[in-house]
Amino acid sequence: MAISINTLAELGLDTDTALGYTGGLERYISAIQRYYNNYEKNRSKVEEFYSAGDYENYMITVHALKSNSRMIGAMDMGKCFEDLEMASRNGDTGFIKAHHAEIVDAYTTLIERIRPVGEADAVVAADEISGEEARKVADELLTALDDFDDELATELAKKLTGYPFRPTQKELMKQVIDQIADFMYDEAADLVREVVPAIE
Repeated sequence: MAISINTLAELGLDTDTALGYTGGLERYISAIQRYYNNYEKNRSKVEEFYSAGDYENYMITVHALKSNSRMIGAMDMGKCFEDLEMASRNGDTGFIKAHHAEIVDAYTTLIERIRPVGEADAVVAADEISGEEARKVADELLTALDDFDDELATELAKKLTGYPFRPTQKELMKQVIDQIADFMYDEAADLVREVVPAIE
């Protein structure tokens, strides 16, 4: 199946916004496929935290789903997850109980809509690295920072940006590279440690 921007736009996705986040068609398709493949795990987590009344972890999960939905151009879905995030942040359990089921159903509907892309042959951008490799590079980067090896640290930080981070983590990685250039190794290491939990 050849997947074009028109194909993705026909699925009701905001392709302009998504391309701004992902930086190119290959990365965009890869992001949709990850979104699709993580559905079962993410839905299960949301349902588990909701059932347990664990609104702290519920908030963390719907926050990630908000960012991931926007990254693939599913802006309405992103807004729904944002509403759940804000309600959990504000302790508005009434809103969550009133809207949780319909929003999770909308999530399932979106997954069905993107299924043709999700189940197509996997697309990986040329400079994209896997979660396993990203964790290894992050460990090597922390060691390089500890050793004040700015040349190796810069090379590893650039390599780590090949992992398909959400926009928030992408921004942090840009700061890491800037801090290495300014010899701010401890600050760069702190940001790398902040980014690592986002690697799946």
